[in-house]
Amino acid sequence: MNENGRSIVAFTMVSHAIVHTYELSIPILVVIWLSEFSVTTATIGTIVAVGYALFGIGALPSGVLADRYSTKSMVLIGLAGMGGSFLLLSAARGTATIALALALWGVFASIHHPASLSLISTGVSESGTGFAYHGMAGNLGIAFGPLVTASLLIVFDWRVVSALLVAPAVLAVAYALTAEFDEMAAVDVGTDDEGSGADDADGTADDDRSGGPDSLAGFLADSRALFTLGFALAMAVVLMNGVFYRGVLTFLPDVLGGYLPDVSGIGPFAPDSPMAEEFDLASYLYAGLLTVGIAGQYVGGRLTDRIPVSAGLAAVFGALGVLAVAFIPVAEAGLWPLVAISAVFGFVLFSIQPLYQAAIAVYSPPDGRGLSYGYTYLANFGVGAGGAALAGLLLDVTTVGRTFLLLALVPAAGAAVALTLFTAVDVE
Repeated sequence: MNENGRSIVAFTMVSHAIVHTYELSIPILVVIWLSEFSVTTATIGTIVAVGYALFGIGALPSGVLADRYSTKSMVLIGLAGMGGSFLLLSAARGTATIALALALWGVFASIHHPASLSLISTGVSESGTGFAYHGMAGNLGIAFGPLVTASLLIVFDWRVVSALLVAPAVLAVAYALTAEFDEMAAVDVGTDDEGSGADDADGTADDDRSGGPDSLAGFLADSRALFTLGFALAMAVVLMNGVFYRGVLTFLPDVLGGYLPDVSGIGPFAPDSPMAEEFDLASYLYAGLLTVGIAGQYVGGRLTDRIPVSAGLAAVFGALGVLAVAFIPVAEAGLWPLVAISAVFGFVLFSIQPLYQAAIAVYSPPDGRGLSYGYTYLANFGVGAGGAALAGLLLDVTTVGRTFLLLALVPAAGAAVALTLFTAVDVE
């Protein structure tokens, strides 16, 4: 990867880690809000759901803007807005301010994925590797963000913690203002060997992104042109991933807890001790699973530069189906089999992300990447959020084992769609 590509990847990695640090700090704060404000789970759940929904819904307009304006500037706006949202959250004295702060966070957070992935696809020649590193940084935020937030809450009030969480966004903006790169280096004709076609001080001399629609009619026309057979099938793959991802991960900590031993009374975990009260083995195994996903992101991204992405998607979806079927029987076999299958599951689950991100780049035009990634994260985060409701319903009406068996149908369908993409579009 050349210097331009490395600069872009570093820039987007920082932003991605911060997006998911904020995203996963919110559930930690929910527990405190339920106690402090004496509100129902339905009320807090609705407040949080609005923020998360805007995180997905806002991806589409953000994608449209990413085709018209500098993606670097958009990511900067997103970082500053997320920091400002948590600053507002630190001043909250009631649920109305919390609702406003989380809604604003969702709006600004929705900028990241369409803008950053568009930037990688047009500015990094080895985009698969770029997607891999970008995903790995996201997993760092997913895995360590909640742990950092929980640790700070041991010492500080939640409002102070919210204010402290503004610092990463401030530091990221300061760093991003110094980053220089050519946003279109991977698609510009005549780009030099170093991949840096930027002549201006801010590194944006060749960053013309004027291909986006400037009216509703233009948006509809661009959308119709975008949805070729290949892109439609790639979007179906993204949707399947979103449903399975949310469906499995939302209740996985609770599921894991049912198969892990009780550590109370062992060593420092004496009954009624502060350690035993605070320590949740399932949460740590869950965090470990998410951390292993960092390696999965890297391997999946490297594969996109070496094999057809549709074939890779079919293989990973097939593996996820097998793991979903086997998960509960293996968990029932004991602690170490559960740890082993959790690690494998985390690795495979996250290896698919750079593959579908690369697929979107393959089946969309360069001047429509922002719009294409807008649709991608509308499907993945917005519509895919329905997977949590599906899993909750299944767990309510049937056993955990049957729930995983039924959820396995989702990656099975994803594998079928990916094979169709491979045979109908890639192999002519």
